[in-house]
Amino acid sequence: MTRILVAGGAGYIGSHCCKALAKAGFEPVVYDNLSTGHREFVKWGPLIQGDIRDGERLTTIMHQVKPAAVMHFAALALVGESMTDPQSYYDVNVVGGLRLLEAMLSAGVDKLVFSSTCAVYGIPDQIPITEDTPERPINPYGASKLAFERMLKDFDQAYGLKSIRLRYFDAAGADRNGEIGEWHEKETHLISLVIDAALGHRPPVRVFGTDYPTPDGTSIRDYIHVEDLAAAHLRAIEHLIASGTSETLNLGTGTGASVDAVIAAVEDISGRRVPVERGARRPGDPPKLVANPDRAASTLSWQAEKNLGDIVADAWRWHSSRNAFTQREAELQS
Repeated sequence: MTRILVAGGAGYIGSHCCKALAKAGFEPVVYDNLSTGHREFVKWGPLIQGDIRDGERLTTIMHQVKPAAVMHFAALALVGESMTDPQSYYDVNVVGGLRLLEAMLSAGVDKLVFSSTCAVYGIPDQIPITEDTPERPINPYGASKLAFERMLKDFDQAYGLKSIRLRYFDAAGADRNGEIGEWHEKETHLISLVIDAALGHRPPVRVFGTDYPTPDGTSIRDYIHVEDLAAAHLRAIEHLIASGTSETLNLGTGTGASVDAVIAAVEDISGRRVPVERGARRPGDPPKLVANPDRAASTLSWQAEKNLGDIVADAWRWHSSRNAFTQREAELQS
């Protein structure tokens, strides 16, 4: 069975990609320090616990596993936190990335799929955003991801290490079977925040800005189902194994949904009212961020298949079932 080393495979998107890999006949080997990932999410292959910055351990593991390729999700990924602690973001996302590439070169592994972000674009001049849109990140998170992307291009030219850099937009949703889903200790993603507010786990959802030049006045983002993301990562691995070239690709739906549309979708699917507080815009928030996914379609024969309703329905099922499990655990411990 062909092995794929999945750095950060115990996290939200990484775990969904492990499931997709296993279903396609690969063996995902997870390398994760479990700082933000979850041991319970490692269901489709072995877990090797370790830090992305531990070059010696990574090199040992790379030689032992001998993967055909690597998927790289191990990163810090909170925009606000990156503004207050940039040192950690460059340490993990750039230095850690370099340690990973060094381990790959040592073991002769020359294929990598990288979990990047639309944050590399900053505030774009035009919508939809193509891969040719100028890269002007406005926070250390986006800057650190872009730095690693540039490192990958240099390693391709110098060492022949091929990579697919996947810049995705707003990941959301959960596994349709409810096995895994979005579980963050510091939740910042809108759909999860709205669902938690509907469940009564959080205070009212704060809507920042109601006067944007959009149909309902709230900002618009391109929400993409995590299973669609996993499908794209699988196609990217297959592309590289088939001797495909390095590429940078946007992953999105090509359409967007406003904050109010998300709230309405949660209310419709859950049958519950979402408490909301409305306020002024946040500095730096653009009115609309939507991907042009045409290059991913032509390169990987991939396109997003799920819409906002699918995303919210699957997320609601996951959060509701996890809520019931948490309540049962609390009752057993009381």
